[in-house]
Amino acid sequence: MNDTVNAPAPIHEEGVPPIAAAVPAAEGHATPESPASASPAPAADSGAARAPRANRRGGRGRAGGRREPGAQATGDAPQAGAKGGPAAGAPRRTHPLLEQLAGWYPHLFGAQFLPLKRGIFQDLLAAHGQAIDKDALKLALSIHTRSTRYLNAVAQGMKRHDLQGQPVEDMAPEHVHHALLEVFRRRKPQDGEDLTAKLRRRIAQAFEASGLTREAYDALVRGRDEKANALLDEAFAEVAERDAKAEALLRAFEASGQTPEAFADMYGLPARQAAQMLERARQRRAPGA
Repeated sequence: MNDTVNAPAPIHEEGVPPIAAAVPAAEGHATPESPASASPAPAADSGAARAPRANRRGGRGRAGGRREPGAQATGDAPQAGAKGGPAAGAPRRTHPLLEQLAGWYPHLFGAQFLPLKRGIFQDLLAAHGQAIDKDALKLALSIHTRSTRYLNAVAQGMKRHDLQGQPVEDMAPEHVHHALLEVFRRRKPQDGEDLTAKLRRRIAQAFEASGLTREAYDALVRGRDEKANALLDEAFAEVAERDAKAEALLRAFEASGQTPEAFADMYGLPARQAAQMLERARQRRAPGA
């Protein structure tokens, strides 16, 4: 994927900036999925730099020349913290209000993120009044909704949820699509992993799950990114090919007079796969499909 993603229609809440246009900025401000860069304090740096000199100057009879077993030089602590301390191992929440929200609403902001309903910003203000600063809440939600964990939930097509954790509305197809693009842009491929093929399949699945025609879906999600648009076209072609195969299989089944099991065996297909393809073709034939 290229490093630019079309700015989608906002999938945020009222008062929260659009995610795709601001993703780089969010990462630069240490979002929950982007660790802040740990820069050792200047004093610690200078202490660490002086430690070898003290050892060189130290000799027999010099108090500073030999370190007692288990003792630690002043300059070592920041380095250890940078490698394995809170800066590296702690959860990467960067706004105190996010921790507070996780305590109030663990089903939304806890271990598993759920997409938030539109208007959640106003709902939180109404529920907590003076306990929440409006600007702090706006920033906290901005960080939260730009995080990779949140975008993953959106990319899965999960419904939007209210403060009680109840699903209240479907996620718009364009929001699912643009979240997919951003999630895969951030992913680092493993050895031999073809992220482009995986993204194409996910786009195809999202298109099919939307229930929209190709034309309607295209009008919602197509943007200015040529590579993303090319991938969208490939996903459309993949779906069209599957539909054509399913339709041909259904026609052959209807002409065969066989039971589904015997027909699947005749074509060398697993019975479950054949049944799924036949059902797919029937759904495509249904009025309004």
